[in-house]
Amino acid sequence: MASFVLSSAQDVFGLRRSAQQAAAALSLDRQDQVRLATALSELGRDRLACRGLEVSFSLVPPGRPSSLLVTFAWTGGPPPARETLDLAGKLVRTEHEPGPTGGRIVVTQPLDVSAGSADEQYARLAEVLKGRTSSTEADDLRAQTRDLIATLEETRAQREELRRLNEELEETNRGVLALYSELTQELETTNSGVLALHTELEDKRQQLQEASESKTRFWTNISHELRTPVNSVVALSTLLLAPSSPALTDEQREQVGLIASSGHTMLSLVSDLLDVAKAEAGHLDIQPEPVDLRLLVAHLSGLFLSGHGDDRITFVTPRVEQQQSLVTDETLLVRILRNVLSNALKFTERGEVRLDITVAPEPSAPEAVFTVTDTGIGIPPEELERVFEVFYQVRGPHQQGRPGTGLGLPYARTLAELLGGSLTLTSTVGAGTRVEVRLPDLGPGHTKETRNRKGGP
Repeated sequence: MASFVLSSAQDVFGLRRSAQQAAAALSLDRQDQVRLATALSELGRDRLACRGLEVSFSLVPPGRPSSLLVTFAWTGGPPPARETLDLAGKLVRTEHEPGPTGGRIVVTQPLDVSAGSADEQYARLAEVLKGRTSSTEADDLRAQTRDLIATLEETRAQREELRRLNEELEETNRGVLALYSELTQELETTNSGVLALHTELEDKRQQLQEASESKTRFWTNISHELRTPVNSVVALSTLLLAPSSPALTDEQREQVGLIASSGHTMLSLVSDLLDVAKAEAGHLDIQPEPVDLRLLVAHLSGLFLSGHGDDRITFVTPRVEQQQSLVTDETLLVRILRNVLSNALKFTERGEVRLDITVAPEPSAPEAVFTVTDTGIGIPPEELERVFEVFYQVRGPHQQGRPGTGLGLPYARTLAELLGGSLTLTSTVGAGTRVEVRLPDLGPGHTKETRNRKGGP
């Protein structure tokens, strides 16, 4: 773009001024202006004794300049001093290209892309270099003094800014430390509260455990205490009704029959209470043995057909093949099905109560599935889980005229789980209820595992 010869110290002074003016025209900041002018001045003094020394200014790339290039070229003379190159390299990017008789030094100064378009930058640089004037040593010294004063002012301003930032940082650090201290204190307080809550919960757990153990002991003791007089009532009632006993009037026979019936009901309730207490305490023995499913169905049919003579209800039982059997505790299985079937018959006004049995023959996991379905009044959806709570009974029309203790389903589920199985219930109001009992085969290899899982002996 522009070039001129350096042949005297006067030209070096002019180079410094031109470099600073060019940097200002290209929107470089004050420090970059001083660095560029100082670097070019030092390189010019070092190369002043060389033959054919020229300095050229240009912008690259030509279409969209992003850097100012200043090139020193000479045709003869000593190589540049290492100290000068190092000093210039600390201020701006400097590249030395030696030649056979001369050489070049290229100085590159990056430009800010926001300083204007390429045409504007070219125009400003050309205007500055066109008006280049000679300068004396005194002018150069005055310019250096002004640059030094400006640099010192800028350094002082930066130092003040740095001091202010340090004060703000210290203030922030104090705030952070205070916040950390506050958070630490709050965390310690929270930890103390959590520890206290944990201690309180542990105390409550201990109290609940003791209450549960007390309840179990109460059920066990009271069941034993009730069973003796109830057995006496049942036995005496049986004796009074026996043919060998003195004749009773019809009214007396009816009253004694009511006593016997109530005694049997109470004895069954006491037995259930005692079994529930034993099951919860893990003291209910499991005695697995092969169960003949045909005899089981016959026993249940006889039990419920004799006790429920309502013609509006049909009790349907499956036809079990002779070879089908299941290894489990037959007594507990009968109690499970008796409670489930009793519930189904109690809450069915008309229709049928059906018992289905399916035996899965898989060797890896043999099991039997007992399904009891009825066409009764059903259970509301919000009550489905609560019916498995001990002593809970569904309120409203579901209970009217249907006495009970709320032990049947919880007791049946407890026994099913004790045998390693499960009991699930689904129901639709007005359509009926379906109860599914799944029990594994407790044959060889299964008995010990089930007992250990349920806490049995």
